[in-house]
Amino acid sequence: MRFARYIALLLSSAAPAVAEDFSLSWPVECTLGDTCFIQHYVDDDPSGAASDYTCGKSTYNAHKGTDIRLRSRKDMEAGVKVLAAADGVVLGLRDGMDDVALNHANEADIKDKECGNGVVIRHAGGWDTQYCHMKRGTISVTKGARVTAGTPLGEIGLSGRTQFPHLHISVRKNGAQVDPFDPDGQITCGTPSQESLWDIDIPYSAGGVLAAGFSPTVPSFDTIKAGTADQPLAPDAAAIVFWTYAFGGQRGDILRMIITGPAGEIIRHDAVLEKDQAQFFRATGKKLRARQWPSGQYDGTAVLLRKDAMIGQSAATFTLP
Repeated sequence: MRFARYIALLLSSAAPAVAEDFSLSWPVECTLGDTCFIQHYVDDDPSGAASDYTCGKSTYNAHKGTDIRLRSRKDMEAGVKVLAAADGVVLGLRDGMDDVALNHANEADIKDKECGNGVVIRHAGGWDTQYCHMKRGTISVTKGARVTAGTPLGEIGLSGRTQFPHLHISVRKNGAQVDPFDPDGQITCGTPSQESLWDIDIPYSAGGVLAAGFSPTVPSFDTIKAGTADQPLAPDAAAIVFWTYAFGGQRGDILRMIITGPAGEIIRHDAVLEKDQAQFFRATGKKLRARQWPSGQYDGTAVLLRKDAMIGQSAATFTLP
């Protein structure tokens, strides 16, 4: 049976499942909140709207899994392992798709292969897990192989229908979608479910700051997403620019960026988001007004604020002789 047929099976509908004795271990070899981040959760709203298990906005309509993202393509290229979340048998897999962000040129090529390179594992009790967007040529298991929780399956990639390197992991029970953060499907807004399939405590992510750095000019978004935007500055650099890369932005959020130097604060800038943005960057800076910048340490601090509450932060520093 082909991989696409397994995917179709997993997308079939049925009644919500109860966790019973099934649990999931963390499926990525990374540190949550540092080298990887949860960007999207399952959409638990059956209507045309979208809401995650907290009734928050960290999802989108009809999203059927949990997205664990990396900071940049540079991290993806370095290699971040995807791990089996539970014991089971490899039911199907796909490899060979390129690691290219979705665009108009390749959209037709990924039709019916939106998962990209991936693996499906069958577990006891009618449970399945599906791992999508893996890196081409890294899948290290074969169909029919028995795996245990923590077995490497491959690496996070950029294959299939995606705009950033991440693992999309879906969970099914007897073919029905299950949100691992709310397996019984009983959600009360303001008091999210205390049940979870995860065997560790995973804090909720309402967005965050992925990276920050300095450069002599405003970098392009492509270089920021690639992880190559941080550039060294010379004492006579035409400007000092502090850039920040963030995700899960909502209209009205404030991205506060502050640069301090040897003599104190150089600039403070509040960038207000005018619309929801899944991923975005902002930059601030100051032009050189003298022959060169004062020698010493320069620090950049970025804080993402939502209704005065901090939901993410990052910092960068450099020193001029």
